[in-house]
Amino acid sequence: MSKKTDSNSYTMIFAVIMVLLVGSVLAFFASSLKPNIDENKRIEKQQNILYAMGVNENDESSANFVSTDIAGDEFVKYIKKQIIIQGDKITEDNEAYLIDVKKQQANAKAGKERKLPLFVGEKDGQTFYVAPIRGKGLWDAIWGYVAMDQDMIVQGAYFDHKGETPGLGANIKQRFFMDDFSGEHLMSDAGDFKGITVAKGNNDPKNDDKTDYEVDAIAGATITGDGVSAMIKSDLKLYVPYFKSLKK
Repeated sequence: MSKKTDSNSYTMIFAVIMVLLVGSVLAFFASSLKPNIDENKRIEKQQNILYAMGVNENDESSANFVSTDIAGDEFVKYIKKQIIIQGDKITEDNEAYLIDVKKQQANAKAGKERKLPLFVGEKDGQTFYVAPIRGKGLWDAIWGYVAMDQDMIVQGAYFDHKGETPGLGANIKQRFFMDDFSGEHLMSDAGDFKGITVAKGNNDPKNDDKTDYEVDAIAGATITGDGVSAMIKSDLKLYVPYFKSLKK
């Protein structure tokens, strides 16, 4: 074997070793960071749920979560019960908030029975029922948590997104949009589920009418608004049998 061939062989071996080493290092860091990532997701979900039921640190215009260092304690303080609705079966589960809504939606599309988490909270003598929802915006996923009373009248909401346009669709997580949902009715007087439509030109710019099943749209964000409307109607409708059972 020539010296040139030996050199090429050594180079290839070195390259393979480096690839293996880099892969091992990346795998090590990924596994090391996973507990922190999981913990951050857990805290964020708790903050989202609390925000929807009015446990937050909002100022006059900004939307702010309770701080991460107290989120766990506040969650235990205000969330009195976590339940999972699966068909006619209702069970309590203290980790219901960790259910992956995206995965459950996929299960339903595959013909499997979907698990619906619901969080029962109490604040200032009022009972809140907080449900997670998930849908599609203009560019990527959007999601939220909606707090309701036993009549499915919205008491608060939190929305977020993965990649909506700054200043347009991304404004679904701004207070001026989220606050509009408070007081909105999801059910008609006849007991039919109506949902809430994010509508342009709904002739109610101050959102005084809470029984029109509409809130004012964000300018320039029609598709994102349609996504919010769709996920409210598709996901919250699934909870109607549970809320009707509360009145029996």
